[in-house]
Amino acid sequence: MQQRIAQLALVVKDYDEAIAFYRDKLRFQLIENTTLSEAKRWVVMAPPGTSNTYLLLAKGANEEQLSRVGNQTGGRVFLFLYTDDFKRDYEYYLSAGIKFLRPPSKEEYGTVAVFEDLYGNLWDLIEPIEK
Repeated sequence: MQQRIAQLALVVKDYDEAIAFYRDKLRFQLIENTTLSEAKRWVVMAPPGTSNTYLLLAKGANEEQLSRVGNQTGGRVFLFLYTDDFKRDYEYYLSAGIKFLRPPSKEEYGTVAVFEDLYGNLWDLIEPIEK
């Protein structure tokens, strides 16, 4: 048996503002943007480089879903973005206006810093130690 997590749904307020943030600030690629109905689209994004896991941007459809935007995990780091060059990406993100909540630190698993996306979801930017 072979399985993998292909996509993670990220609840957003607005498709276009979320696309702009991930594309223009984090340099993600827009993989798919298909209109399914007047209110729903299938929006898939991926970080630069090779990726086997994608973000599905899912617009909150009701008050309960919208209440989760930016806090899908109760304030814990939600997503982990690995990089092959921490310094390059950290400096670029700072110049793009990304807000870091925890500065870079060296940990036993690599270099890491915590940033937030446009809605306040917490991300780890990590350059793992090569083993």
